[in-house]
Amino acid sequence: LVHWLRDQPRPDVLDISNSMLIAIAGPLKEALGCPIVCTLQGENVFMDGLLEPYRSRAKTLVQSHLPHVDAFVAVSDYYAGYMSRHLGIPGAQMRVVPLGVNLDRFTPAPPREDTPFTFGYLGRVAPEKGLHLLCDTYRNLRERGALEGCRVEIAGYLGPEHTTYWRSIERQVKSWGLAGEIHYRGELDLEHKVAFLQALDLFVVPAVYDDPKGMALLEAMACGVPVVAPRRGTYVEMLERTGGGVLVEPDSADLDETLQRLAGDRAHLAELGQRAVVGVKEHYTTDEMTNRALEVYERLAAQAPRPAAQ
Repeated sequence: LVHWLRDQPRPDVLDISNSMLIAIAGPLKEALGCPIVCTLQGENVFMDGLLEPYRSRAKTLVQSHLPHVDAFVAVSDYYAGYMSRHLGIPGAQMRVVPLGVNLDRFTPAPPREDTPFTFGYLGRVAPEKGLHLLCDTYRNLRERGALEGCRVEIAGYLGPEHTTYWRSIERQVKSWGLAGEIHYRGELDLEHKVAFLQALDLFVVPAVYDDPKGMALLEAMACGVPVVAPRRGTYVEMLERTGGGVLVEPDSADLDETLQRLAGDRAHLAELGQRAVVGVKEHYTTDEMTNRALEVYERLAAQAPRPAAQ
């Protein structure tokens, strides 16, 4: 890569897509002489899953290359703070460029009538995403006689390593007699993802870890769908900033009560949905993301020394 880039036009700024690739920062900086940026977007989730001693060794290796990077760009305020503490990145080197949604693609659907109230989940089918909690909560409410005529729609990537996890949920759903109300639609392309979100009344994210990104929340809110999410990770800033949903306390019965209350209050849901659309438009568009990224790159490029004339 370095050999090839030496013969290409010199970039103003070079952005490494995540910190697990940070070892190329030094050689690239030496060869090209341009500012180096490293984007931070959730790589700790993978690294924290490593067994020891590899987890500690990986972290130490990443930290050893920090001096070669001029600026770090996190995708949320939460993740900027977390990675500053986790890796020891000086605050002066940290920037935040929030994720953005293309509002030409993700748009609210016209109001629907005479359709079952639909809870939705869109994301990787994995234990840390908490899909089992959503299914358990729905089962508990149905056993208490609540949510009559409702359904749960699920979509997202199911990796081979988590097939057993999903099959166990599927068996439970059948044993509960809820196979007709809880459906998995598989992995969706963009067109079907938008249609999936537009058909929901409430988007539920029962994650059991601190998500640094939360892109699915933004896409749902852009479609006018309010969100219920735990008070953790980047979900807090997203929902507080947009007003497009309700935060619940993690690991508590708060989720049961919130889903039942919102399912019975269409007027409040409509208000939350309107706030969601406005909030995403104000804070989380692709235009806003682009402008924030360009501000970071332009400032670094302006501060960089000019290459000597040949």
